[in-house]
Amino acid sequence: MITLRASTLILALAVAHPTLAETDMPGSNPIIRDIFSADPAALVVGDKVYLYVGRDISTNDRYNMPDWLAYSTTNMKTWTSHGPVLKPTDFKWARSDAYASQVVEKDGKFYFYATAKHNKPDTAMAIGVAVSDSPTGPFIDARGTALITNAMTPDAKHDWSDIDPTVFTDDDGTSWLMWGNEKAYLVKLKPNMIELDGPITEVSLPHYTEGPWLHKHGDIYYVSYASWDKGDRGEYISYATAPSVQGPWTYRGKLTGMAENSTTIHPAIIDFKGQSYFFYHDGAWSIGDQKGGSYRRAVRVELLYYNADGTIKPIEQTKAGVSALP
Repeated sequence: MITLRASTLILALAVAHPTLAETDMPGSNPIIRDIFSADPAALVVGDKVYLYVGRDISTNDRYNMPDWLAYSTTNMKTWTSHGPVLKPTDFKWARSDAYASQVVEKDGKFYFYATAKHNKPDTAMAIGVAVSDSPTGPFIDARGTALITNAMTPDAKHDWSDIDPTVFTDDDGTSWLMWGNEKAYLVKLKPNMIELDGPITEVSLPHYTEGPWLHKHGDIYYVSYASWDKGDRGEYISYATAPSVQGPWTYRGKLTGMAENSTTIHPAIIDFKGQSYFFYHDGAWSIGDQKGGSYRRAVRVELLYYNADGTIKPIEQTKAGVSALP
C-alpha cells in the first residue's frame, strides 16, 4: 500500500525530475529498449498496430543490421515482441544488410518490401518482396529475384540508390511503390503486388534525400521523407502534398528537426483508433555500456495532428512520447 506521504514524495520526485517520469511511463520514448532499432514501418490490422524495424548491432561506425523484427500493440503504450520475422538471406538474391522496409496488407496477404544487398556479382542495394498469410510471418521470398535493382535506375549516382521502399494502395485498389536515395522513384505495381506495372518515373521533391513514406488523409496524399541540406550535420523530415500519388507534389516544409545523436531519421505515419501517429528513430538511447548513435538507434513515436487546411503541425521530438494517452 502507498501511503499519502509516500505518494506525495513520488509526485514531488516526478515534478523535480520530469525526465525520470517521462521516460519510465508506458508509451514514453524510446518504445523499444532492449535492442537498438531503426527505420520503423507501421501497419494497422484491425485493433492492432504492427511495427517492423531493422536491428542495429554495430560496434563501430558502420551499419550492421542482420534482420527485421516485428512488434505489436493494441494501445500504443505497451509493445509485444514477435522476434525476427525476416532476414536478408531469406531472399534467394540477397546476402546482407537489413535496411529499411515496409509491410502492407492486400487481399488477406501481407507483403514485406525490404532493402538488402544483392548477391555477387551485383553488389548494389536492391529491393525485394516477401509474402505471408500473417503480419508476423513466416515471410517467404515472393519472386526469387529482386523487384528493384540498380540496373533499373541507371541515372542513380551510387550503389545504394535503390533503398527505402514505401508502398501505398489507393482507394481504387492500385498499389504504388516509391523509394530511393538522392533521387525519389515511383512505379505502379501489378495487382499481384510482386511485379511492376509500367515505367519507373522520377519524382521531384525539394530537399529529398531518402526514406519516403506515402499515406493519405482525407482527400490529400502525403509523402514524408528525410532531407539533408548543405551544411547540416544530419537529416530532418520534410513533407509534400498532392491531389494524387502521381502528383503534382507541393512542398510543405519541415515536419521535424534533426534526430538527436543520429545523422539519419526515418518516418512512418498511421491513423489508429481516431488518432494519428508519427514514428521515427534517433540515437539518444544507450543499452548497458553501449551508447546510442548513428549506427545504434532507437525507435520512437509521437502524436501527429493536422491543421484545418490539411497541412501537418510540426512535430516535437519528446521523451514523453505517447505516455499521456488515456
